[in-house]
Amino acid sequence: MPSPPATSPRYLDLALQGGGSHGAFTWGVLDRLLEEEDIRFSGISGTSAGALNAAVMASGFHRGRRPGAREALAEFWYDVSRSGSIFSPFSAGQSNGLHDGLQFDRLPGYQWVSAFFRSFSPYEFNPLNLNPLRDVVRRHVDEDALHACKFKLFVTATSVTTGQARVFTRPELSLDALMASACLPFLFQAVEIDGEPFWDGGYTGNPAIYPLIYSTESLDILMVRINPLVREGTPTRSEEILDRLSEITFNASLMGEMRAIAFVSRLMREGKLDSARYKDLRLHMVADDDGIGPLGPNTKFNTDRAFLERLCEMGRDAASRWLQKHKGDIGVRGTLDVEREFLKLGKARPRRP
Repeated sequence: MPSPPATSPRYLDLALQGGGSHGAFTWGVLDRLLEEEDIRFSGISGTSAGALNAAVMASGFHRGRRPGAREALAEFWYDVSRSGSIFSPFSAGQSNGLHDGLQFDRLPGYQWVSAFFRSFSPYEFNPLNLNPLRDVVRRHVDEDALHACKFKLFVTATSVTTGQARVFTRPELSLDALMASACLPFLFQAVEIDGEPFWDGGYTGNPAIYPLIYSTESLDILMVRINPLVREGTPTRSEEILDRLSEITFNASLMGEMRAIAFVSRLMREGKLDSARYKDLRLHMVADDDGIGPLGPNTKFNTDRAFLERLCEMGRDAASRWLQKHKGDIGVRGTLDVEREFLKLGKARPRRP
């Protein structure tokens, strides 16, 4: 199949992972993609920080097209950096020249604070249910824009009652849905929507792919992955063990969806499924395990401005590399080897030099 003409729109769905402040990497990816006038977004599925990025971008796009979307993302993350002392007792500026990827667990007092949050629930240490993130989101997300944006938006949260994913889309998108998607249960009380409590969507869909399959026309899905699938070595300290368990849990639902997508694609290639009823998806991925992997899960609480800007630049660079290599493949072929990336992870892959 020939490549589409250079002036033809190239339609993409986006799947945006959550991962705390590491979502600033996705900010960089989106900022770079928005520079490409011929790339259009059909749908965006986001979880936690991924959902916040999508909602902020939609709000900016509504009031100022692409320049407005880029400006809105930058303003949101700079506001996060100004509010960072509320989200975490640490910042890079307190590290006294700390190296090793700004690892918070090397800072004095981190283990005590972490143990405190795991010993007491947010219903005990935060009975008034104060959540400064809500104030930041309220300043940067326009609910009307979420309902009016040209691309379809899907926000995933986890039902505390059923343990199942709940995907919010128009007309039910709201600030509450975004807060539910980003509700870490050790830090914040569950977000109630219509009497049902919700926690972070990463437990059941990080991100959820199926809304894009069933609810958009595009066959091309670009995933922005910020959670490493592979970590070498065995964690030995309690904090490291809990961090790795959390990371595995947040990747589990994505792994399941990828297995299903790979299975359907194989059946279609073998002519065993009706192409009129099933999608043979063209999957793509932007990631930077070499850059994000060494940072460690605890740095997801680091909202220092220099750190967020560093992640943003990493995201822009990763997106630029992908565009240079694969932009011409949009609408033509997939560029993500699902089996290699998601299904054959028994041995850690060597890092590129």
